[in-house]
Amino acid sequence: MHVDALEQLMNVASELVLIRNQLLQTLRAQPESPFAGPLNRLNHVTSELQESVMTTRMQPIGAAWAKLPRLARDLAIELDKRIELVMHGAETELDRQVLEQIKDPLTHMIRNSADHGLEPPGERAKAGKPETGRIFLSARHEGSHIVIEVGDDGRGLMTAKLRAKALAQGLITPAEAEALSENKIQQLIFHPGFSTAAQVSGISGRGVGMDVVRTNIEKIGGAVELSSIEGKGTRFTIRIPLTLTIVSALIVGCAGEKFAVPQSSVVELVGVGGGAGRQIEYVNGAPVLRLRDRLLPLIALQSLMRLEGEEEAERCVLVIRIGSLSYGIIVDRVFDTEEIVVKPTASVLRAIPYYSGATILGDGAVIMILDPKGVAQTLGAIDTNIEETHEEARSGETLVQLLIMRGAGATLKAAPLQLVSRIEEAAAEAVEYADGKPVLQYRGRLMPLAALDEGMRIGQGKQPVVVFEDETRAIGLVVEEIIDVIEAPLRQDFKPSTPEALGSLVVADKVTDIIDLAHYWRQAAYAAAPARTAQRPPAKRALIVDPSPFKRNLIAPLLAMAGYEVATAETAEAASALLERESFSVILSDTAITGRETLAAAAPVIGLYDDPLNVRQADAEGFAQMACRFDRAALLTTLDSITARAAA
Repeated sequence: MHVDALEQLMNVASELVLIRNQLLQTLRAQPESPFAGPLNRLNHVTSELQESVMTTRMQPIGAAWAKLPRLARDLAIELDKRIELVMHGAETELDRQVLEQIKDPLTHMIRNSADHGLEPPGERAKAGKPETGRIFLSARHEGSHIVIEVGDDGRGLMTAKLRAKALAQGLITPAEAEALSENKIQQLIFHPGFSTAAQVSGISGRGVGMDVVRTNIEKIGGAVELSSIEGKGTRFTIRIPLTLTIVSALIVGCAGEKFAVPQSSVVELVGVGGGAGRQIEYVNGAPVLRLRDRLLPLIALQSLMRLEGEEEAERCVLVIRIGSLSYGIIVDRVFDTEEIVVKPTASVLRAIPYYSGATILGDGAVIMILDPKGVAQTLGAIDTNIEETHEEARSGETLVQLLIMRGAGATLKAAPLQLVSRIEEAAAEAVEYADGKPVLQYRGRLMPLAALDEGMRIGQGKQPVVVFEDETRAIGLVVEEIIDVIEAPLRQDFKPSTPEALGSLVVADKVTDIIDLAHYWRQAAYAAAPARTAQRPPAKRALIVDPSPFKRNLIAPLLAMAGYEVATAETAEAASALLERESFSVILSDTAITGRETLAAAAPVIGLYDDPLNVRQADAEGFAQMACRFDRAALLTTLDSITARAAA
């Protein structure tokens, strides 16, 4: 298709999305309107058209990688090194507008890996490494983002050298040099103007550090994370949005004005003041919020935008995360989430760093889209790294965010936050029944409801509903109260005695049951009936390969609670890249995954399916065993037999 025609089609689809939003807002004000049916149908058609148009703009990321193999060969000759470039996930697609933006940063990072990262053949041989250095490049989808990893098996970042260079350039004081951790010293490579190159060259750096790469990535709403082990190599993880044209945003209000905040940057919402329980504190005159034993720096949107009006007694804090930086934005209220069409900022406002664009709401109002990174600049020089004193660093355990909720009983329940799609509030009159089971109309479809505890009754006044959603279906879990979101290690202190729990542990000094979402998914008639839990031996390492983020996250907590160390991958190519660096005792793969033969060469592969009645014989080919992902007991029994057989 001609590029101009494609752009015109995208613009028309964007305008249609705006009109759809306006009609839906009218429908919310008049739910009994005779136009409700046609408008819901229009909503579906618009969404399908939007997805189709977005698909036409998608291009494989391999188009941005096309010149990199030759670049690696040229660098090998120029630097007199042996370099092998290994690429996985070249077929991963993203918006061509984003594709153009990442070409230069990727080229810069490949140059850095070849020049600074990889050692000469003689030095590698002395270190016991192959003389040929390897540069890894992989891409995969994670929800509405694409994750690109660039790494090498070279010398890694040398902390002593970085510390000495930072001292010489006056970036840190001698006292800070002694106090800073290894991770914080490594993060200095992102400081503007910082470079370890002894002299300016045309290969990498050219007198400029990695700050240029991070700036270019953050311009398109992405983030760069760094991990490095001295003597083993360095890895950069880049997370960028799939598209820059239509994004999901949170609409917030402050002093009578509305703003849009990209939902991808919002971690959680926290109520403060009034009856919310939490209060804003001040350290040296700067507002902070004590959130789960950590002080979160705050920015008041009202004062930032110089808006007049009295402060609300009860306000809300948007917890924002950009890379490893977390901070809060104080707003008066939160309205709803909307898919917004991003319009460029007017030329008179482009010098203001707080805005990334503008959009038109359903009621026709034009509002500004906040730039989380630009807003964060008002915090000044702030440490963007997670504190080493964090519980995860002390315990050595991986922390996960848990949504704490209460049902009919006294025991609290928790679910991994990564599984939660939304939290709604359902009135009694909104609960309907289909085939005798409670359902809720949710975004144009019927969503089955399940009670958190057996003693609860659905449809009694207004009740919180925790929505769990995959690509095609959703289920609502009705609870009595949402307590909090906390971080805790996902381990099993007590074995489960009921089918709805994965196990129990102590969270914030209270016994809490981790729910088994597959149990409630079965209650909603999405899978077969559960089998009884079997005893299982100590587990090892498991790799989950599934294109669906929801299904990956559904299985991961189950295995973690059973004692497995769990890693995930979206495609067989991404899994192969991971298998080159790490070993696993078992691999769990969706039956639709191609390239299962490559995985089977590394470890036994279990094929995962949804419905036992719809599994074809062809689906089982190439798998050591098959298991239903919703049958907890059968899945763990299968894992036990596989790992026991491998250990024998």
